[in-house]
Amino acid sequence: MNSIKVFNFRLWLLAFSFVFFALTLSGCNGPLPSKIDFSDSVSVDSLKPQAMRIIREGLADNNPRVRSNTIEVVASTKTIALMPLVQQLLKDDFVPVRFAAALAVGDIQYRLAERQVRALLQDEDENVRIAAAYALGRLGYPENFEIIRKAAASSDQTVRANAVMLLGKSGNENNLRLLYWALRDKDSDDKVRLQAVEAIARLGDEQIFPKLWTMLISAYADDRVMGVKAVGALGTEKARDVLITKLDDDILNVRIAAAEQLGMLGNNTGEQQILNVFTKNLTADLDKQDRERVNVLTALAIGRIGTKRLTKFLPQLLENESKLVRIAAAKAVFHCTMRN
Repeated sequence: MNSIKVFNFRLWLLAFSFVFFALTLSGCNGPLPSKIDFSDSVSVDSLKPQAMRIIREGLADNNPRVRSNTIEVVASTKTIALMPLVQQLLKDDFVPVRFAAALAVGDIQYRLAERQVRALLQDEDENVRIAAAYALGRLGYPENFEIIRKAAASSDQTVRANAVMLLGKSGNENNLRLLYWALRDKDSDDKVRLQAVEAIARLGDEQIFPKLWTMLISAYADDRVMGVKAVGALGTEKARDVLITKLDDDILNVRIAAAEQLGMLGNNTGEQQILNVFTKNLTADLDKQDRERVNVLTALAIGRIGTKRLTKFLPQLLENESKLVRIAAAKAVFHCTMRN
């Protein structure tokens, strides 16, 4: 496989791309019950063994997309106990899986995989090579970030977009000048520009806010969702205020994404929007794919908000018929237990 789609995994989990979700008492993609009993509570810690099993299964799944998404869950929740399984996937036949595994090694700074990651600097695919460079940079070899900086000027737009994303993840504000260049360069396509905006926001540069606002008021809901994610990455007080306004967006996915980002910033104002998915049966009229996507986003938001009124829905999500839903719910369990 000689090509790789842009793997902004937070967005991929979003439409999980980040696609996804369904909530019923039976675990299928049908309508939700008309009345919800809030009297019962759930011990999230008791759900962790089931969540761990789901993630183990995801890492061994036959579908490379599922494997890639599951690797991202391990990385974002810093579940080091599962990193030996991720380490094995550094040799996976599929580029997206190797890419994700290398990023996980870097994000968790998993030194036991250094030798295997270093070998990926010779991978046939440039996207994997820059992921390996990112991992090595995070492991204490910063000279490898120069490989990524050079890739940000690649004529291959996918390589360029992934390099831009990795520069944002690097945490180095010295990369801002290069990121602004990638944003403004006439040869950058839309995916590069979107990645550049989020990368700049991740590095905390508030000068990017006008670009973020353009995304937030776009006529296209997907652009607004990506804008919400980028604003959340910025994480300033102004960003939180803007995210609160998106809780009133006319598109459900945008409202859920805003609630999730607010939860990541320690603000549970969006809790009611997530409850509405259940109490108002907001997925009832959606087709299967759209229900899946809404429900995955909802599960991710529950993990970030973590209130008892929301976590009580995690058991049914862990039993959902969709693998992507179950993985998202497992991620939510991990985030909630990390908070406890």
